[in-house]
Amino acid sequence: MALDEKKLQELIGKMLGDVGAAMGAALVLLGDKFGLYKTLASAGPLSAADLASRTGTVERYVREWAAAEAAAGYINYDPASARYSISPEQALLLADENGPAFFPGIYQIAAAAVRDEPKVAEAFRNGGGVGWHEHDPCLFRGTERFFRPGYATHLVAEWIPALEGVKEKLERGANVADVGCGHGASVILMAQAFPKSQFTGFDYHEPSIVRARELAREAGVADRAKFERASAKDYPGSYDLVAFFDCLHDMGDPIGAAAHVKQTLKPGGTWMVVEPFANDRVEDNFNPIGRLFYAASTTICVPGSLAQEVGLGLGAQAGEARLREVLKAGGFSQIRRATATPFNLVLEARP
Repeated sequence: MALDEKKLQELIGKMLGDVGAAMGAALVLLGDKFGLYKTLASAGPLSAADLASRTGTVERYVREWAAAEAAAGYINYDPASARYSISPEQALLLADENGPAFFPGIYQIAAAAVRDEPKVAEAFRNGGGVGWHEHDPCLFRGTERFFRPGYATHLVAEWIPALEGVKEKLERGANVADVGCGHGASVILMAQAFPKSQFTGFDYHEPSIVRARELAREAGVADRAKFERASAKDYPGSYDLVAFFDCLHDMGDPIGAAAHVKQTLKPGGTWMVVEPFANDRVEDNFNPIGRLFYAASTTICVPGSLAQEVGLGLGAQAGEARLREVLKAGGFSQIRRATATPFNLVLEARP
């Protein structure tokens, strides 16, 4: 078969860009770890020597790092002054941890995926899984840092108001469970917004529960935001609202989890299911977000599910139709799409 030279060169160019981005992931982690982006945002423009001095790092390394980041378009370089700077847009993504779109967290997730490749490779061979707790620890912190800005932007302002009658219940005082809570970012946000309600975050990963309690104390909501170790099929209590944030697809038995949610809902209660956005057809997800989510699903989500009982392996790109099937199989008959963002699909379910 004859090669199409134009297509070949286009693919080579794409791969070179991708390899450069992959190699650059470590540089983003370094820039985040040493505060290089934040220093440029607060004190730039700066020479490499000044940037190193202000961050307590070595100039020769910072000089190379800064050149690489400027080549990537993550920071800017002025040849006339030999100084580096960061634009408001670059700073928003790389230096503002409390902003709506902070990206270093996803680079931590990517780093975990690379570090855990041998474990995933073994699962490819034997069909087993890799449990969430078996991953590199930077996955847990990265997940919190990447998802928290989106939750901070959308959860209280958009997602909860999109649920029928839920915002009013929370304002009056309700009992809420957040299952698969990780480091508790979503629990803390809700507790801050609705001081008359009580929130309990559940996760089977004990280190995440410990970290969530620390963050709740720091946020001043430890009296309203509790955290307990439990799985999605055995957490206790009775709730007006049960929330699953980006975790249903990770579960080995999501149908069993759905059935347990039904048992723990009070009459008139609501289940909010937040999942990664996906279209139902595979080919409709061939875009940058779909690429990212399929990659994460291959290395994190599907291995996590297959490591558990049943091991349904929904994956992060299950799509709304498949999610509805799971919810219905778990006993929910009233299901609607409450809202969506480019990154998330929010479903409201009632028995």
